[in-house]
Amino acid sequence: MIPTQSRTIMSVSQLNRATGQLLGEHFFSVLVAGELSNTTQPSSGHLYFTLKDANAQVRCALFKTQQRRLSFKPENGKQVIVKAQVSLYEPRGDYQLIVESMEEAGDGVLQRAFDSLKLKLAQEGLFDAIHKKQLPKLPHCIGVITSPTGAAIHDILTVLKRRFAAIPIIIYPVAVQGANASFDIVAAIEHANDLKHCEVIILGRGGGSLEDLWAFNEERVARAIFNSDIPIISAVGHETDVTIADFVADVRGATPSAAAEQASPDQQEWLARFVHLEMRLKQQWQRQLSQKQQSLHWLSQRLQQQHPGQKLARNAQRVDELEARLNMAMQARLAKHQKHMDMTLAQLWQYNPAITIKNFQQKQQYLSRRLLTATKHKLQRLQLRLINNSQTLHAVSPLATLSRGYGLSIQAKTKNIIRSTEQLALGELVQTHLASGCFTSKVTSLDEASLFSPELRNE
Repeated sequence: MIPTQSRTIMSVSQLNRATGQLLGEHFFSVLVAGELSNTTQPSSGHLYFTLKDANAQVRCALFKTQQRRLSFKPENGKQVIVKAQVSLYEPRGDYQLIVESMEEAGDGVLQRAFDSLKLKLAQEGLFDAIHKKQLPKLPHCIGVITSPTGAAIHDILTVLKRRFAAIPIIIYPVAVQGANASFDIVAAIEHANDLKHCEVIILGRGGGSLEDLWAFNEERVARAIFNSDIPIISAVGHETDVTIADFVADVRGATPSAAAEQASPDQQEWLARFVHLEMRLKQQWQRQLSQKQQSLHWLSQRLQQQHPGQKLARNAQRVDELEARLNMAMQARLAKHQKHMDMTLAQLWQYNPAITIKNFQQKQQYLSRRLLTATKHKLQRLQLRLINNSQTLHAVSPLATLSRGYGLSIQAKTKNIIRSTEQLALGELVQTHLASGCFTSKVTSLDEASLFSPELRNE
């Protein structure tokens, strides 16, 4: 037995404290994946749960202050990834994880990313029916973007060969799963649009999990499908599988085989249609041929009744007759115009304008002298009349009246001439105009009697 003095004895608290420090130093921040179980949340608001896998489990604590960062509700059974610090709960000696952050793992994360991108692209209008392009009824070439080794390409080629084997097929091999799959798909879509060899594209792969199909849920793939000038049929997975590519594509095929059915016409249906059109074309040709033959027979009969040689002879005789009549008419018309011209020329010599012009010139000179004399006399009479009128106007002019000591009073506000005290009011301003200048006065009293009334004249 070792003596007590040479032994280091630790208490349980010391041991747990040292163990906790050791764990914290060596596992300060770790990422741990597992399934949630035994989830509890007491009134304190902290979240306690167990993180487990198939072989082990560990207790965890997520404090209330860290829960605001969660983008989902932690529930039992969910696969999560936690970032935590390894510690020891000293009172019980339990080893646990103090969780700093937590995110969904597996399909949960992918599903939320799927829903988020779907909502974003829908708000931008990438799913709207107005952008969907019509599939060609009889494409001259069909493009297929898929894995060259998968089951999907076998199903598509089998259906296309059965439906319409004469249509050429261009295969654009791509990876349909993995980190680079979305880049391969985008490059293939852009390459097909640059070449423009095919009129419709089938984009697809076989079934799988959400993670397996994730390349067809990438935003770059969705935008490449939307920007494609060539109509695209999305054929990803089984009938129950839905991807973002299905919403953006012009047409969705439930399966790769269904997409091949939609992209290719039925050759039996087209052959039956060709036979029907051939029959209709023959019937139309026969009807037209019969009509042309009947028309030809009728024209031949008319041609025999009206021989062109006889018609030409009659027309030649008619031309000779018309030519003779035309010459006679022209001669008569020329003689008539010559006679009329001679008579007109004789009349013109009788009315030589030179004599008339000389008479008018003499008359014009005489009238000019008379007009000058009359104008002078008129001006003299008007000047005399103007002088007389000016004198008369001056005699009755208000200015002459004002120069004799009278004044003209008007209301200062309305500019009306004052003829009676009835127009005035006490305190009103009055302007009085004299022969030279004016002045303004204020009415302090009103009297109906006038300087020219009989009463004042008697006084």
